[in-house]
Amino acid sequence: MKSLLAAAHTCLAAASPDDKPARTFEAAAAFARGELSSDGELDGPEPIRMPGRPATPKLVHPRDLPKRGFGSIEGRAAFIHAVAHIEFNAIDLAWDAVYRFRGMPAQYYADWVSVANDEARHFTMLRARLRELGYDYGDFDAHNGLWEMAEKTAHDGLARMALVPRVLEARGLDVTPGMIVKLRSLGDDTTADILEVILREEVGHVAAGSRWYRWHCERAGVEPRARFRELLQAYASGVLHKPFNTEARLAAGFDLEELESLLAAAD
Repeated sequence: MKSLLAAAHTCLAAASPDDKPARTFEAAAAFARGELSSDGELDGPEPIRMPGRPATPKLVHPRDLPKRGFGSIEGRAAFIHAVAHIEFNAIDLAWDAVYRFRGMPAQYYADWVSVANDEARHFTMLRARLRELGYDYGDFDAHNGLWEMAEKTAHDGLARMALVPRVLEARGLDVTPGMIVKLRSLGDDTTADILEVILREEVGHVAAGSRWYRWHCERAGVEPRARFRELLQAYASGVLHKPFNTEARLAAGFDLEELESLLAAAD
């Protein structure tokens, strides 16, 4: 039996936009066949650091990213590139959740391996669409906000589950429906269809974050709603923006009180 944690580490280290998805698909398939185990790893994880990345895209502050409309092919490609970059980061976020947090129930590892596999598939779909438009991953600048939050929460699985899937990644639940409508109005059904798949599956990914956030809270003996408010105040200043997709967030494991906390934090 090979080590799931070693496989996760290998996927994190993979740098190219070809290699990281390929290694992810291989590891997820091996896990599904029962060939990888999370048992028996006594040593702690290595300190978190930047995962394997290609030389491009160049990472810049979000305010330094130019704003482009959808009216041109370049503008649409830049948007697709931004979503592809989120998905590339999300592969690493899922594998880091597997690698970093030890001694979790078997279903925890199954959930995040499945998420990693989905994120790799999303990335390859978006990259293929970019290429159809004459571009590729790395052709536009990007930012590193998702991984920066992973670094801030590397010490605490409870905070990681609260803030990465349920705050940053859940942002896609809020903005993607509007993007789909806009793309369809422009006749770009191909990209819109990809986003429909991603939106549907991301609800399940955020739900996994909700499930394991509450599991951590129960284990720690803390009240989840109050702790969520505290974490939003401590970590989420400036990253929450209204409006929120109430229907999708309820389907992803939020309750009404948590949605009120999000609204208050966004104010």
